[in-house]
Amino acid sequence: MNWIILIIAGLFEVGFTTSLGKAKTTTGMESMWWYASFAICLTLSMGLLIRATQTLPLGTAYAVWTGIGAVGTVLIGIIFFKEPATLWRVVFITTLIGSIIGLKAVSPH
Repeated sequence: MNWIILIIAGLFEVGFTTSLGKAKTTTGMESMWWYASFAICLTLSMGLLIRATQTLPLGTAYAVWTGIGAVGTVLIGIIFFKEPATLWRVVFITTLIGSIIGLKAVSPH
């Protein structure tokens, strides 16, 4: 169950980074909504990370959480913010995904 919580925490990390990206490209009240979304996603992400680390090893949980956030944020950047999807970016994102799966596979919980 705590692995599911950790994955959801990572997805909320993607949410808060995406919110920052959108807030940067908007103005006025729309920008404020994106900053509010950032605060909500940040709070939920951290709260769920804290919950997951009650039973999962801290180093593993943190690495998986940041990995999910990094992979998700890069994918959002490519898909929605028109960032380049170069060969090397794809290679290293794939490597990161493999590392996340590896950490899960060798984790004691």
